[in-house]
This record gives sequence, structure tokens and C-alpha cells, in this order.
Amino acid sequence: MAIRQIYKVGDDVLRMVSKPVTEFDDKLSELMDDMIDTLIYADGAGLAAPQVGVSKRIFVATFDGGNTIIEAVNPVIVKTKGKRVAPEGCLSIPKISEKVERPRQVVVHAFDRHGNPIELRASGFNAACFCHEIDHLDGILFTDKSVRK
Repeated sequence: MAIRQIYKVGDDVLRMVSKPVTEFDDKLSELMDDMIDTLIYADGAGLAAPQVGVSKRIFVATFDGGNTIIEAVNPVIVKTKGKRVAPEGCLSIPKISEKVERPRQVVVHAFDRHGNPIELRASGFNAACFCHEIDHLDGILFTDKSVRK
């Protein structure tokens, strides 16, 4: 396990549409372990693979400092409910915070690191985090969606 470099706004990988994961192997597990270590080290809530220079559809998240880790491979938002406008930040865009409108609740279908299907349900901040990380997988940054009033 290792701490990886977090790519910053302006790096091309952050604007690419990530490729689906097709092999659930040791290489994937190593990447996900590194992403978790990097996320905890950087004291973030979520981290998508493009943020560590890998154009694959993967994100990890933690909302309690690393005690609980959420892992999602090939995540897809299948249901949303409500709206929420709140400030967001990003490890790839340091020192910037802008308000973004996101769903209040989401249901995400994904796979774990072993290829088993999982369903993630979230609301409030956690739902926004999942949406934010999935946007990264499509080359979208939160500043693209900021609500400027």
C-alpha cells in the first residue's frame, strides 16, 4: 500500500471519461488499497481513480476518518430523490469551495473489488459525495456544476 499523487485541476486525466473495470484481480485490489491510503492521508471524504492518474471507473469514500470505507467499482446512479444545494470542495482543486446542487438521496449500483454486485444508498452529504466522485469518472469537476448566484 502506498500514498499516491493526487492529480490537480489542469491534468488531462481529470477530464477523461474513465473506462469500466473488466478484471477484478490483485492489481485492482492494490490500486484500491492505495486509493484508500491516499484518501485517509489527504483527509478527504472521497477519491476517484482519475484523481490518482488512473482512468478507471472506481471510487472510494469514508465519512468517519477511515473507520468505514466505501468502495465502488463501475458505479452507476440508478435512483435519485430531492435536491440539496451545499458547498463542495475537492482534493484535486485545493482551496476552492463552491455551492453545487445535488440530489438529496441516491441509490448507486456498483461492484466490490471482488466483482460482487453491491447497492449503496446515501442521503445528504454522503449522496453528494457519491455524485461528486461519479462525476470524476465522467471527466466532470464540481466547479462545472457550481451554482453561482
